[in-house]
Amino acid sequence: MKRIILDVDTGIDDSMAIAYAAHSPELELLGITTCFGNITAEEATRNSLTVLEKLGKQVPVIQGAKETLCRGERDHYARTVHGEDGLGNTVQHAPRGQAKEGHASDFIIEQVKRRPHEITIISVGTLTNLALAIQKDPGIVSLIHEVIVMGGAVTVPGNVTPYGEANIVADPEAAAFVFAAGLPLTLVGLDVTMQTLLPKSHLEAWRASGKAEGMFFADIAEFYMGAYESFYPGIGGCALHDPLAVGVAIDRSLVEAQPMRVTVVTEGEQTGRTVGSFEGEPKINVCLKVDADRFLAHFMSRIVGV
Repeated sequence: MKRIILDVDTGIDDSMAIAYAAHSPELELLGITTCFGNITAEEATRNSLTVLEKLGKQVPVIQGAKETLCRGERDHYARTVHGEDGLGNTVQHAPRGQAKEGHASDFIIEQVKRRPHEITIISVGTLTNLALAIQKDPGIVSLIHEVIVMGGAVTVPGNVTPYGEANIVADPEAAAFVFAAGLPLTLVGLDVTMQTLLPKSHLEAWRASGKAEGMFFADIAEFYMGAYESFYPGIGGCALHDPLAVGVAIDRSLVEAQPMRVTVVTEGEQTGRTVGSFEGEPKINVCLKVDADRFLAHFMSRIVGV
């Protein structure tokens, strides 16, 4: 069983990633750390607790970065994509659970030191929490088993600018710092996630499951697909960005990767661009191919058990 920390900015695809991880016996979910990104850190914390409540799971949730590493507080969020509440406008009441005291970066440090060479960090939001953890305790770099990051667009266009992917654009300095830290890191970017289409027709399977969580995920995914349709007319579904990072943690054979040095543009109109090169160090594993059909089948089998 792989011990993981899931670092999220819980919007809709983060929610599906949480469910995928929580329902996968190959993974032990030690904690969910939250940060700003799709929405504020406070909202991401509330949403993570809400999703866990829907799943009937008890997992520690620890709030983290409320602002970027160097640029201060973010002034806009992806509410047109994820809803005003980050969950397709489905949040009707506060969750019963509460976040654990402390900061996400300290939780990461604590867990990595408690279980050296055992922790996999799956980051599907900004990389601010991990950057802060390394700044506080650089020694954890050699103790982390693996980092899997949903972010970047090394060989394809971005999704929030022509150059940049949302998680990297949201805090480019944090991403640049983490990519240069010498971590055993796998980058699951738009290069592969845009190939993982969840068709709208599949939502009926969730609704037909008879489970409340199935209805919940169908509702929020349908909202997400509506946003996708506005960006990509006729697409008929949505990409499973964050769930694919969880899928890679479960089964590495779902993707093919190449070791590359990846730098991040932090100034000018191309801010957030991830530039890959086969020259130079340190290198990270950049996913370039995905077995999309096999991944989708596995994801569908796990998220609500249908």
